[in-house]
Amino acid sequence: MAKMKVALVPKAGADFEIVEREIPNPSAGHVRIRVQACGICHSDSVTKDGMLPGIAYPRVPGHEVAGVIDETGTGVTVWKKGQRVGVGWNAGHDGTCDSCRRGDFALCANGEISGVSYDGGYAEYMIAPAEALARIPRIAQSHRCAPLLCAGITTFNALRNSGARPEI
Repeated sequence: MAKMKVALVPKAGADFEIVEREIPNPSAGHVRIRVQACGICHSDSVTKDGMLPGIAYPRVPGHEVAGVIDETGTGVTVWKKGQRVGVGWNAGHDGTCDSCRRGDFALCANGEISGVSYDGGYAEYMIAPAEALARIPRIAQSHRCAPLLCAGITTFNALRNSGARPEI
């Protein structure tokens, strides 16, 4: 099977390691993304330092992912191979809890976080649930889009502290 490189954390608090892994195949309801860019966020330290309960190690961080769908799992009908997509912090929901039934997927009781709940974008390929994807326009550059897929605080604070102001 073909190989890819990933930057993973072998255990909570450990240093990153660059290792080779087999390129994974998407299961039902998931897609495989060929990662073109992944932002680096302070929140990735949650994975590196084991700051949330239940993180399974080794784990590949990265929740600001931009790339291209490389393969789709069974049952995926909305997304197609070759589409440009992104994956952010809120990266999966169950669709059955009270929050999801109200349409508030960001507060899903069983929500998933890319790079925490499952391997993220510090890799050449990643697997993500189809519901976690956002479409990226063809004209947009992946390295410019990836940081926008964060939950928002990183990019908002950078803009807020940049001195940029609206023209009056």
